[in-house]
Amino acid sequence: MNAIEILIDLARRPQAAAEHVRAQLSVEFLNTHPHHDNSIAWLLWHAAREIDEQLVDLSGGESVWVAQGFAARFVLEVGDREHGYGHAPGQARAIVVHDPDLLIEHLNAVIEAQVAYLAALDEGELGRIVDERWDPPVTLAARMVSMSVDAAEHVAQAAYITGMRAAAFE
Repeated sequence: MNAIEILIDLARRPQAAAEHVRAQLSVEFLNTHPHHDNSIAWLLWHAAREIDEQLVDLSGGESVWVAQGFAARFVLEVGDREHGYGHAPGQARAIVVHDPDLLIEHLNAVIEAQVAYLAALDEGELGRIVDERWDPPVTLAARMVSMSVDAAEHVAQAAYITGMRAAAFE
């Protein structure tokens, strides 16, 4: 297994985790805020949007959010490049979604775009510096890892909240 194959495997991890909780996502529960501002809806939306916008920065292409019509389908009061990083509590609570399948469909579409981007790379490109604002500067490989790990963490948070449902919310 080479580095590209490992990154593709990592990229798919949030997708698999989200599919695992899909059946437990009720419309009523998606927008519950259990003692903080990030609902399951926000967590899943953000997991997809943060990958999407970072792919735009890397590829120079158009976001899945816009290109595949998700912005229009979600009907959220957010900018086309907004992805939730730095959201104030009111902004996080304004992410209200009534279709769990739409959240999973969006995440799947973004991850498929990420996998396509990775599959088109030459392994030698992974050492390319993509962000010099950090010390040490961020390589393409490091950015791809951080994108996937961040998404996996947010999907795991959504799964944790979903698991709390029986004990805390019913």
